[in-house]
Amino acid sequence: MKLLLDSTRCQGYGLCQEPAPELIELDDWGYAGLSATEVPPRGEDAAEAAVAACPNSALRLVK
Repeated sequence: MKLLLDSTRCQGYGLCQEPAPELIELDDWGYAGLSATEVPPRGEDAAEAAVAACPNSALRLVK
């Protein structure tokens, strides 16, 4: 499973990072960046929660 970020949709709310801090890092302004695109099996639930938390649909999962 891969986690993808459309940075043009990110508005810097930072809500995605809380459920998946091992996958998502925030810059100084709160905009998301991916620390990893490959989601380990133990991180799938966190990745799904991060996708659901984004109000602008900037994140998505690809299986």
